[in-house]
Amino acid sequence: MLWLVIIVLIVAIAAVTLVLSRQNKQRTATQLADALADARQVNERLGGQVYNLSGSNDAAKQALVDASERHLAAGSQLDQARTPAQARLAKQTALEGLYYIRAAREAMGMDPGPAVPALDGQDAAGKVTEDRVVEHDGREIAASPNPSPATPNYYPGGRVAGRPVPAGWYSEPWWKPALVAGAWGLGSALLFSSLFSGMSGVGYDVQGFESGYGDGYQDGLAAGDNGGFDGGGYESGAEPAGYDPGSDAGGYQSGGDAGGFDDGGLDGFDGGGFDGGGGFDGGF
Repeated sequence: MLWLVIIVLIVAIAAVTLVLSRQNKQRTATQLADALADARQVNERLGGQVYNLSGSNDAAKQALVDASERHLAAGSQLDQARTPAQARLAKQTALEGLYYIRAAREAMGMDPGPAVPALDGQDAAGKVTEDRVVEHDGREIAASPNPSPATPNYYPGGRVAGRPVPAGWYSEPWWKPALVAGAWGLGSALLFSSLFSGMSGVGYDVQGFESGYGDGYQDGLAAGDNGGFDGGGYESGAEPAGYDPGSDAGGYQSGGDAGGFDDGGLDGFDGGGFDGGGGFDGGF
């Protein structure tokens, strides 16, 4: 009689396990479908702006090129996404692209449009609040809260290769070598310190940069669970592997020529091309 009870218990446990497993798979599938739909909506909105805007100055053109790169990268990540976390990562990429759209519109003196949700690590990275020029490696690097012919390269703020980079306009995309290599060079802490030391709005010092976070920044705040997605390894504020930040941004041609845009001394970063002409579309 005891053996019969044991068999019944085993069967019951197996049945419950099977039901729970199926429910979990169904729940995950639903979450993935919802996350993919959400990310696609954001990326489609980004794509609409990419095609409908044309840069009228160097700062706007470069921001639009960067927006186009994020649009293409997000599309690639969506194609590869197999978990909700991977889909959310693609949404972050598309949201970053929308920040570049806003930057381009501001550079052309247009209304930037509706606010965009904050990116992972963006608040912790802070933002440039004053004009500053420093000499590094035999060249001058400038940072500014505003676009200008001297600072045509925008960054929306966030983490690059695990380190915070403040939102602002720069003379060159000094963070891009870290995107390509996946790690910062030996002189990066010195550059960071000289460029941002004592600047309000940047709430951490060079030690914060070296450790990857600053005052009040929790270790896992922006680390994000990417669910094993190599996507290709995209993190907020970084480009996916396989997307060369200096590559042609999808073959678009702009109203002005963004091709061959000189980023201020970083070899190998071609602005790419663009096409557009129109305005920013309604609410986010």
